[in-house]
Amino acid sequence: MSAIRRYLPPLVTFILIIAAWEFASRGPDAAFILPRPWAVVQSLIDGYIVRGTLWEHLFTTLFQTIFGFIIGCVVAVVLAALVVEFEIVDRSIYPYIIALQSMPKVALAPLLIVWFGFGMASKVVLVALICFFPMFVNAVTGLRSVPIELVDLYRAFSASRWRMFFEIKIPTALPSFFAGLQIAVVFALLGAVVGEFIASQKGLGSVIQAASVSFNLPIVFACIISLSCLGAVMTALVRFTYRRVVFWQRTATKGDS
Repeated sequence: MSAIRRYLPPLVTFILIIAAWEFASRGPDAAFILPRPWAVVQSLIDGYIVRGTLWEHLFTTLFQTIFGFIIGCVVAVVLAALVVEFEIVDRSIYPYIIALQSMPKVALAPLLIVWFGFGMASKVVLVALICFFPMFVNAVTGLRSVPIELVDLYRAFSASRWRMFFEIKIPTALPSFFAGLQIAVVFALLGAVVGEFIASQKGLGSVIQAASVSFNLPIVFACIISLSCLGAVMTALVRFTYRRVVFWQRTATKGDS
């Protein structure tokens, strides 16, 4: 019964969405606006199983997303640690980083293509920039949320700064770290696709761009579904890692409930 209660509502919602989609696609001239679900399924089968042409584009988008995500998050955590640990760094760069946060990073895509070319480098840099800011803000917030009583206790025993950093600040900041990772992983996929829209011959974004010009809507929807699945898998991996790494918070939550 618990399995039925868990999986039945989303299954019913999925069936209703497909039924509404099928009904809407049967209208006059609907083929030019909304393809039928079976046509999208056929495009997925043809792109991944029969011809396999979408695999190369999928892996290109995935590589750009993961590589830029890792670079942006690592740089953000390192810089956040420097800001928190050293007051001179905090005063020197933190206000400028917060000011740059409001800038739409997608608008930098054409400039990045001029600087780094039409290859993967420009997309990776764009993804890294988009991932940097949410990760940086969450990392700084987490590292600064350490209980002052615990810091005073370590200082009373003459603990070094680095010992306090790795034994107190890092464990305390891990929930904020993973909150930033969950935000950044969604933005990473967005940055990769936007970069492919602007200038690229590979990647799911470039396939969507080319298919939309030729009004091949089943391929467009197939790529959108692929991107949705890719984002869902990456988000699930971050959440899975969070449950394994920050195990004490999960235990405390169960105990409170």
